[in-house]
Amino acid sequence: MEQSSVTVFVVDAFTNELFSGNPAAVCCLENDIPDTLKSKIAAEMNLSETAFATIDSDGSETFEKSTKFGLRWFTPSHEVDLCGHATLATAAVIFHKLGNKEKTIEFKTRSGILKAIQEGESSITLDFPINPPAPYEAENLPDIVRIVVGNLEIQEVQHSATTKKLLLRLADKYNRQDLESLSPSLQDLLAVEKSGVVKGVIVTLQANDKENFDFYSRYFAPWVGIPEDPVTGSAHTVLAPYWQTVYNKHHFRARQCSKRGGDLNIEIVEQRVKLTGQVAHVLEGTIRIK
Repeated sequence: MEQSSVTVFVVDAFTNELFSGNPAAVCCLENDIPDTLKSKIAAEMNLSETAFATIDSDGSETFEKSTKFGLRWFTPSHEVDLCGHATLATAAVIFHKLGNKEKTIEFKTRSGILKAIQEGESSITLDFPINPPAPYEAENLPDIVRIVVGNLEIQEVQHSATTKKLLLRLADKYNRQDLESLSPSLQDLLAVEKSGVVKGVIVTLQANDKENFDFYSRYFAPWVGIPEDPVTGSAHTVLAPYWQTVYNKHHFRARQCSKRGGDLNIEIVEQRVKLTGQVAHVLEGTIRIK
């Protein structure tokens, strides 16, 4: 019988509180669906990402028993190569809602094999590739900086070629409130950057000694249909190696300072970044596809 509906979950990632962190929609597909339909569902859900998981086997496995899955991520307008919070949300659905008792599961993705590891009853660790940034210059860089941070002073600019993320570090004289006050014009960003070299802008700031964080960040990605992403796992595969060069250490506690906000525990192990976070399960329902 032709499939007429898909079960969808909404999960708030990198938080243990409802209505905070970064929400992702998750569809675990017993039978795959066309990419055009995935795009339509992602547009209908209208979250920063909708994840589509499939069982990566000969058909004899189930979501409850398998350890290997396929995973793809769609924004409302584009498919993307890597998404941390939607991977965390997908792992949480498989572990918490579909009854998978395995310690570790693997996702085959456009960014290679990604692992998700159950850490007790509440936390999940993601094993992601590292994406170190490098110093960056471009003719339109002053315009991008002006649009994003206004008159605030930038201490350093770097760029991750693998993720196409531009990293702007605010000068240390600023504080978290300065970062949270930024309100860039997304249409202006789209107007000045059309080359495809930049697909997202990270703004980061060193945390002060009084708070239990090493650094703060925000992330804007209008080029892929995301005005501001609340908590971005993939951005921290760029942030972690950058701040490693500053602090000369491998473990970090980070806060993404969007209005919803979220926290990450980060560890660098060789050429991998391990991101640990919690989730809050918000919604489970059915979406009609015919």
